[in-house]
Amino acid sequence: MLKKEKIVSPLAPGKIANHAYPFSQGWKVGDFVFTGGIAPEDHETGEIVDGDIDVQARRVFESLKAILEEAGSSLDKVVKVTVYLTDIGNKPGFETVYREYFPKDAPGRMTAEVSFIGPGILLEMDAIAYV
Repeated sequence: MLKKEKIVSPLAPGKIANHAYPFSQGWKVGDFVFTGGIAPEDHETGEIVDGDIDVQARRVFESLKAILEEAGSSLDKVVKVTVYLTDIGNKPGFETVYREYFPKDAPGRMTAEVSFIGPGILLEMDAIAYV
């Protein structure tokens, strides 16, 4: 039977200021890590970082990196990401940051435009990786 282990990294958001819904940073199940939706939240304050798509995307990737490392994985072991953008016009800026974190052999990905994630949030992303 596969073991389900909750992932909690102090370097990724663990509390969202005034968040109305429960969430988890991620779960390790067998040899895989499944993250929750990662928004551009400061891991110390729980507040959304102020900035454009580049700033927010970097915050999301740093949180993703921290969650994966806490689970014993890494960015180079990511096999799938799902990206939600509140404005598809931000995709070129997101792509620039994406290539910094996945310079080669990028994981499978789905990107979609959504109407709303939360106040001030330009993107949210989740990922699946192996350990």
